[in-house]
Amino acid sequence: MPKVALLNQTGSNVGEIELNDSVFGIEPNQHVLFDAVIMQRASLRQGTHKVKGRSEVAGGGRKPWRQKGTGRARQGSIRSPQWRGGGIVFGPTPRSYAYKLPKKVRRLAIKSALSSKVIDNSIVVLEDLALNAPKTKEMSSVLKGLSVEKKALIVTADNNENVALSARNIPGVTVVTADGVNVLDVLNHDKLIMTKAAVQKVEEVLA
Repeated sequence: MPKVALLNQTGSNVGEIELNDSVFGIEPNQHVLFDAVIMQRASLRQGTHKVKGRSEVAGGGRKPWRQKGTGRARQGSIRSPQWRGGGIVFGPTPRSYAYKLPKKVRRLAIKSALSSKVIDNSIVVLEDLALNAPKTKEMSSVLKGLSVEKKALIVTADNNENVALSARNIPGVTVVTADGVNVLDVLNHDKLIMTKAAVQKVEEVLA
């Protein structure tokens, strides 16, 4: 079982914590990680693209000239696709790009992401993370004590409003609850900061 240092929120070492081998100690599956990231990014797409077809473009209800006798090519509407200002053939319409990978694959992906942070020594486990009030300055000092200088993902066991509000104005810092941990967030941040309770909650779900 992988072991990591257990810190308090000032950055002092208060012991060690054993992480579940089946969640934090597997060999990361790069292909599954790739698939999971593509799935998440696809679901973030708006899909609000839209163009007008020939039935939606204004005008063109009258035949522009008679069928025969003019010497010109026959036309039925000035809004046919070959006309300037005409309708678009097979153009984009509003749609959802979201799709889901199988549950086993999604679970393997999040385990792979968490394990990659352990392998890279980019995980920090805190005994607890408690702030008396929503203060950005306090959160900044906590991160400084933990030597976190780049993008960080903070995972709490439950919704902690003081922590969330304190971190929201710090660039590159994201706060999520244990049940909201996802592959894209874990991989997008350099450091993964988890409370001991959050680790236990994640292990309960994924082990």
